[in-house]
Amino acid sequence: MYGLKDIKIVHLEVTQNCQAACPMCERNIRGEGLNPHLNLDELSLQDCKQIFTPSFIKQLDTMYMCGNYGDPIIAKDTLEIFRYFRKHNHNIWLSMNTNAGARSETWWYDLAQIFGRNGRVIFSVDGLEDTNHIYRQNVNWGLVERSMDSFIESGGRAQWDFLVFKHNEHQVEEAKKLSVKKGFEKFTAKKTGRFIKSKGEKKDQRVYKDGKVLKKPSIAYTNTASTSQDKLLEKYNTMADYYNKTEIQCRVKDKGEIFVSAEGIVLPCCWTAGRMYKWKHKDPYVEQIWDHINLAGGKQALDARKGIHKVFETGIFNSIEQSWNIPSCDDGKLKICTRQCGKEFKQFEGQFI
Repeated sequence: MYGLKDIKIVHLEVTQNCQAACPMCERNIRGEGLNPHLNLDELSLQDCKQIFTPSFIKQLDTMYMCGNYGDPIIAKDTLEIFRYFRKHNHNIWLSMNTNAGARSETWWYDLAQIFGRNGRVIFSVDGLEDTNHIYRQNVNWGLVERSMDSFIESGGRAQWDFLVFKHNEHQVEEAKKLSVKKGFEKFTAKKTGRFIKSKGEKKDQRVYKDGKVLKKPSIAYTNTASTSQDKLLEKYNTMADYYNKTEIQCRVKDKGEIFVSAEGIVLPCCWTAGRMYKWKHKDPYVEQIWDHINLAGGKQALDARKGIHKVFETGIFNSIEQSWNIPSCDDGKLKICTRQCGKEFKQFEGQFI
């Protein structure tokens, strides 16, 4: 698939901790109890020094913090980790996705100085004062605005990502105008694909705690993959048949990107790593990705704190790529790869069109 020397981009999940309880996030069960399979792991500066040597950092073009479960602003060593990467590569592009509901003005000032012009914070803010908390539960609007303002006024480059639902779509244009006023470089109204289920089902709403409902937005803000899915069902009859037959065009392979989890585990992407701890399973090990992890020697063999070069020696990346040639998902073709990188179904890209 690729070797260590081919890696140009690192997607770093620095923590599994977060103050929010977003109903569609796998960290919690529909916005309520914590995913029971998570240990709330977090990488320290020392962990990152063990994983990422100065020579490896020098070969990188980009390091960004996002992840599957946590928010970088909650991690203890986020600033120092960014500072460590900048120290060893002055030209590396640094980026971070966050709900913005934490940290002091000084912290945001320091982040802006570390990033300089070669970096950006993507603020995931889904509405205004009266709506953001509906999806970004437990996130304080006053802190969100203070974080935005502190970072931008300190010279930081910022992007606003607005996840559109029925309850906030009337505020998209108002939020866009506010983003310009505040000095954001970019505003994106994201069309979530989370109302589309893998079996071909499309739901108009998702119920979370206490019977509360998240409703999908109007057609103008509907993920374009929803339309392409209708065409796929005409062509293949079922999504399962499509997954079995589709050619996989791996996004991260061509870009030379890896994902490093808060456990220090290295996998190709957040989607493969995201199958490790699905709360819907009593036994998370039923997911296909564990077959590849176990074949590589288990989680311990993929722990980059023991040497990232050793992870590449396990064969995990080749094992995943070889599965793409298996005739069906039931026989071992990795289904998450067909769902995220299948040639004819672009759910991820459909957020931005």
